[in-house]
Amino acid sequence: MQTRVLTGITTTGTPHLGNYVGAIRPAIAASRRPDVDAFFFMADYHALIKSDDPARIERSRLEIAATWLAAGLDPNKVTFYRQSDIPEIPELTWFLTCVTAKGMLNRAHAYKAAVDMNTEAGEDPDAGVTAGLYMYPVLMAADILAFNAQQVPVGRDQIQHIEMTRDMAQRFNHIYGREFFVLPEVVIEEQVATLPGLDGRKMSKSYDNTIALFAGGAKQLRETIMRIVTDSRMPGEAKDPDSSSLFTLFHAFASETESYAFRRALEEGIGWGDAKQVLYERLETDIAPMRERYEELIARPGDIEDILREGARKARAIAGPKIAELRAATGLRTMSSVSLPVGAASQATKAAKPPRFASFRDADGSFRFRLFSSEGDELLLSRSFKDPKEAGSVQKRLKVLGGAAATVRSLPRSWVLELDGEPVATAPDYTDEMARDEALGYLRTALDLLAEQEKGE
Repeated sequence: MQTRVLTGITTTGTPHLGNYVGAIRPAIAASRRPDVDAFFFMADYHALIKSDDPARIERSRLEIAATWLAAGLDPNKVTFYRQSDIPEIPELTWFLTCVTAKGMLNRAHAYKAAVDMNTEAGEDPDAGVTAGLYMYPVLMAADILAFNAQQVPVGRDQIQHIEMTRDMAQRFNHIYGREFFVLPEVVIEEQVATLPGLDGRKMSKSYDNTIALFAGGAKQLRETIMRIVTDSRMPGEAKDPDSSSLFTLFHAFASETESYAFRRALEEGIGWGDAKQVLYERLETDIAPMRERYEELIARPGDIEDILREGARKARAIAGPKIAELRAATGLRTMSSVSLPVGAASQATKAAKPPRFASFRDADGSFRFRLFSSEGDELLLSRSFKDPKEAGSVQKRLKVLGGAAATVRSLPRSWVLELDGEPVATAPDYTDEMARDEALGYLRTALDLLAEQEKGE
């Protein structure tokens, strides 16, 4: 069984070595595991909170997408998309806004830090604070909950946002009466490497001490490495590898054998200039092939656009039905779906009939079944089974599956329900995508009702 893991990438700035070693490389490695269903998105809505420079945002989106692809992210094995290509995310943001307590947002770290800074400066507490900064945690929650992500890898400074996401999900589930959202778990990468920058401090754009991953090519990489601050020990004098930024950077890319040899060279007195050259050559060995791919991608932005649009299509196939389900739950369903007789409003609160299965035998002797909603609408038609026990076994699994756990592959006007990666049932053809997504919301509701009924028996 796969675990859905979601990672956001803020689109402000140019990727550097610290980004690659600390985030990009381990995330891509994790995405290749067969038990992971990986979602990667470029958080360009979030970027608007941090930057009002359109050219910077536009350039950063291109550079970051090209960087992740060049570093080995496989768009055929993950869902890779732009946040701004998923209109369901801002819609979900509003749903969550309407159930989120203002007091909780008042306690968000970024907002509190801005207020504290203003207070210390004698300014109005909210001076310069935008609603975007204030609502940042709600948008982040929507990013996660739109896809029912089960795990979200973050730094320790982001733990609060995951806790707030869980609070919002629980509040919505409570108000509207069932488990619409999976509660995400925070994943802290304790072993993620933190690289030193040119001045020995943590490599960060905030300190202006970064080493660009691809920008400027091999020449700039070498020139930047040659500017790394070292101590005054002369050639022939032993250097301490454990306090050397050069060794830390080298070790992040090298094998244990290579690292041991470099450690010995430092201890035996290699000059800093020669040591920097060794570091450059080792980094260039790994970076050069990725840089070549990066430059090819940058030169063909249309190819990147196609990849991101396909990723958005895959993402919306999940987020669209989720929003349709939430619309129905909150009373925003289409008028044509409301079948309340005149004068019978008081009956609306009565318990609905449970969904039901209807089994039958085809003319060829095979066995099939249909799933009908509480209102009697057909939601699923199973594939053919030679053995009635096999058909019954699938029904039993569907009865305890629950809506959130259902794996659905969207078609233009229908969908396919899968169990263990195998198709077991299809939906009727609907008039358009909106009708399809709304009906899928009803399917998930029906599966939730079946699961609740099984628990009660």
